Amino acid sequence: MTTSSRRVFMMQVAAAGATGLMAARASAQTGALVADTDPQGVALGYKSDTTKVDAAKYPKHLATQNCASCALYQGKAADKAGGCPLFAGKQVAATGWCSAYAKKAA
Repeated sequence: MTTSSRRVFMMQVAAAGATGLMAARASAQTGALVADTDPQGVALGYKSDTTKVDAAKYPKHLATQNCASCALYQGKAADKAGGCPLFAGKQVAATGWCSAYAKKAA
C-alpha cells in the first residue's frame, strides 16, 4: 500500500466516522415525544400540557412554567418540542412541565 492510497483510505475512514456521528446526533434530536404515561415522565410528574398538572400534588407549579422556559430544555424558543437531558433520546413538548423545572436564566 503506497503512502498516497493509505492517506486516501484514512481520510475516507474519518469521513465515514464523522457522518455516522452526525446521524446519531440528528436522530437523538428528533426522537419521539415523551408520553404522559412514560415511566420516567410519571416519576417526574411530566405532563405534555402544563395546564393539566395536578395542583394538589405539585403545589409549587405555576401555569406560567413550561418546558420551553426551563433551563434544561434544549430546543429553540419557536420549537414545538425539544430535547431534555432527563429524557435521553426523546423530546419534551415546549408546553410541557415536570417537577424538575428550573427557570431559565434571563
